[in-house]
Amino acid sequence: MSPTAAAVGIGVGAAAGVVAAVVGAPLVLGAVGFTSAGIAAGSFAASMMSAAAVANGGAVAAGSAVAVLQAAGAVGLSGAATAAVTGVGAAVGWLVSLIGGKEKGDKSNKKTSK
Repeated sequence: MSPTAAAVGIGVGAAAGVVAAVVGAPLVLGAVGFTSAGIAAGSFAASMMSAAAVANGGAVAAGSAVAVLQAAGAVGLSGAATAAVTGVGAAVGWLVSLIGGKEKGDKSNKKTSK
C-alpha cells in the first residue's frame, strides 16, 4: 500500500470514528435510560441511580457519573463533552484503520511452487 493510500485510509477511519462517536453518544445514553424526561424506570440507568443512592445514604452525589450522564441525557452534550467524544472517536477510528491496514498488508500474494 502506498503511503498516500495509507494516509487517506487513516484519515477516513478517524473521520468515521468522529461521526460514530458524536452521533452515537446521545443514542447510547437514551438506550441505557438517560432520557430527556429523566431516568427511565427499569433501565440500566435506574439500576445505576439506585446503587449510587444506596452508596451515598439516599441521594445521588452532584458530579457523580450518574448525575453527569443524566445531565447529558437531558440536555445533550456540552461543547467540552462533544470535543472529548470527538477526540476519542477519532482515536478509535484511527486505531481501527491502522490495525485493519496492517492485517491487509500481512497477507502475501506470492505464489508457491509445487
